[in-house]
Amino acid sequence: MKLKLILLFTACICFKSFAQADTLKVMSFNILHGATTKNDFNLDTIAGVINKYKPDLVALQEVDFKTNRAKKYDLPTEIGIRTHMASLFARAMYYDGGEYGEAVLSNLSFIASENIPLPHQPNSEPRAALLTRLRTTNGNIIQFVGTHLDHLADNTDRLMQARAINKALGKSEYPTVLVGDLNDGPESETLKVLLKTFYKPQITEAYQNTWPANEPKVCLDHILFNMPERWQVIDYEIICENYASDHCIVIATLTYQ
Repeated sequence: MKLKLILLFTACICFKSFAQADTLKVMSFNILHGATTKNDFNLDTIAGVINKYKPDLVALQEVDFKTNRAKKYDLPTEIGIRTHMASLFARAMYYDGGEYGEAVLSNLSFIASENIPLPHQPNSEPRAALLTRLRTTNGNIIQFVGTHLDHLADNTDRLMQARAINKALGKSEYPTVLVGDLNDGPESETLKVLLKTFYKPQITEAYQNTWPANEPKVCLDHILFNMPERWQVIDYEIICENYASDHCIVIATLTYQ
C-alpha cells in the first residue's frame, strides 16, 4: 500500500509539472516602417506573414506611429487588428510628424509594460526596449522584450545599449525572452555583453544570416532568453520573405518549464 501511495504521489507531481509547461512561438520582425522593399506601404502583407506563422508573441522593429510617411496610421494598432492580436507601442523618438520605435503583438494577456529608453551619443538616433509582462495560459508570468539597437558601424552606442539592457533586466525574477534587430552578429562585442545575462540557442539556425533578406550576409536578428535551464528550443526558423521587409524574419518555438 505504501508503495502504491508513493507511486501515485510521484505521478501527481510529474503530471502537475507537465501541466505547468508553456509552449510559445515568438517572432522578431523588422517591418521597415510598413514600406515593404518595393516602398508600396502594404500592411496587409505584413499582417499576412504574421498570420501565416501564427506566433504567440511578436516583436516589431522600425515601427511608425502616425508619421507622415506611414500615412498617419497607428501601425501597431492596424497590424494588431489585422492579426487579431493585442498591441503595445514604445516610442524611441519623435519623427516625421509622429513617433518611431518598437511594438509588441500578443495573443496572451498583458499585465504590465515599460518603455526602457536606451542610452545613445548626442548625435545618434534614440533607441528603446519595450518590456512586456504577460500571463501565460498555464498561469506563468514571463517577460517578452523587443528592441532595436543602433545601426552605425561604430559600436559605441550598441555597447552602451546592451549594458543598459543587462542592467534593467539582469536581476529580474521573471523568465525573459529578448528579441529583436540587434544590428550585430553572434561573435560581436555587443552580443558578448548581452550574453552575460542572456543565452543564445546553440543551434545552427540561430547563427544563420538574416540581412539583407534577398541575399543574407550577416546575422543581425536574434532571439535570446535568460534562465536557460527553464527553456527548451523546439524549433527555430529563419524566413527570408524579401518583400515585407529587408530583414529575414526569425521565429522560435520555446517550451518554458
